[in-house]
Amino acid sequence: MADRGFTHLDPLGRANMVDVTLKDATLRRAMARCKVFAAPETTAMIANNAVTKGDVLATARVAGIQAAKRTAELIPLCHPLLAGAAQIHFNIGDDHIEVEVRTETFDRTGVEMEAMTAAAIAALTIYDMCKSIDPNMVVGDVALWEKTGGRSGQWHRPAS
Repeated sequence: MADRGFTHLDPLGRANMVDVTLKDATLRRAMARCKVFAAPETTAMIANNAVTKGDVLATARVAGIQAAKRTAELIPLCHPLLAGAAQIHFNIGDDHIEVEVRTETFDRTGVEMEAMTAAAIAALTIYDMCKSIDPNMVVGDVALWEKTGGRSGQWHRPAS
């Protein structure tokens, strides 16, 4: 990806919102992931819907979708946009739950922040609902994995 500098800074170095007024709306997609690392007993309880607070994954899914829709209220220089779609999937491993979020819009700016915010909030919701049974949980590895659309076209995180 070409270095275009910090687009959220004006010539004097002050924060400003990037002007997208004259940009063409295009189809834009993003996919982000986040992980909740937990004890195997905790991931089993979540997988079996045995957490006393309720259905952890259903609650996390709704929280993530809500977060995608409200991203511009949380991140100061993020443009409000129509979150056309937000799908959230969970991959349960022995010692972690991976949250994967796919977002889509037809707009003048991308949906990367919406995807990452949704992944993080879904993961934090899992943490919140399970912290009493596993206080050693860790939320981490929030990352954008792919994006398409707009001036920069396609981007995929290189395999590590």
